[in-house]
Amino acid sequence: MEKNDYDTQIQVNKLLKKLGIWKNLFSVKINFYVEGWAAYLMEKNIYPRLIVIFKPFDCEYFSIKSFEVSYDAKAREIHSEIYARDLIYGFENLFKELKEVIYGKDVVSSFSTDLIDTNNMDEIR
Repeated sequence: MEKNDYDTQIQVNKLLKKLGIWKNLFSVKINFYVEGWAAYLMEKNIYPRLIVIFKPFDCEYFSIKSFEVSYDAKAREIHSEIYARDLIYGFENLFKELKEVIYGKDVVSSFSTDLIDTNNMDEIR
């Protein structure tokens, strides 16, 4: 096993252990890609939401994106991005941001943006 493989496995295990406190809220899937790895957290009950954490192999930064999940007429999943944050340095900052997203920071931001979007002013009135 190469050092990078070992470091990656340590990172993934650390994330999975931390996510254990939310195991009743989310199902978790880890995927590995050429450029990095990603954790997919699919909300089980409360709100149809997918949170994706991505970690490139070549840097120490993480990114988080969340998506509202809906379905089209053929029952295919449609993901609409509601929140994104890049350049999150280190696990401590990642866990702080993730906790805020899990508890609704992304959803609140999405609602606020929709309310002040001038294109939607007719819908609000």
